[in-house]
Amino acid sequence: MLARLRPYLSTAFLALLIFYFGVHAFTGEGGLLQSDKRDAALVAKSQELRELTAQRRDLEVRAQLLRDTSLSADLLEERARSLLGFADPRDYVIRTKP
Repeated sequence: MLARLRPYLSTAFLALLIFYFGVHAFTGEGGLLQSDKRDAALVAKSQELRELTAQRRDLEVRAQLLRDTSLSADLLEERARSLLGFADPRDYVIRTKP
């Protein structure tokens, strides 16, 4: 019986191999059926990138104002009060998490 099936073994092996890779092309981690999850992750990461870019731009402006060549007295006073914990008795202090 094995002698009769011997010519078809290589064909069966190749068919199983094609079937295996075909199933994984559709259902695997990077498969065609996972495109919705990838699109949702892309949207979330794009939003996070926009937020981080805006935060970086703000920090760059604040750092520029604290450099020796263009020192901002208001920003320097704000940072000193924040770091040292000093406040004017007439100030209303509202603490927020960074």
